[in-house]
Amino acid sequence: MEAQVEERRRSGRFRVLKTGRIATSDKAPKIECAVRNISDAGACLQVHSGTFGIPREFELHLEGGQLKPCRVIWRTENRLGVSFV
Repeated sequence: MEAQVEERRRSGRFRVLKTGRIATSDKAPKIECAVRNISDAGACLQVHSGTFGIPREFELHLEGGQLKPCRVIWRTENRLGVSFV
């Protein structure tokens, strides 16, 4: 029997493959990432250089000049689940 997973997201996510950059401070270099899925409330980011050292809160720079303040909800070695604050 297959276990059911409870969906806790407030809005559905859409699969995308966009380029993003994580800005941890004004002076630190931005960290390249790929946006794997996104919604009005958050996103899943794939970080090729690894998630170690990325703080709990940062600003995500998306294609087209869009900025999103983020808070990390979960992390693995190469992915971050973030909510937009």
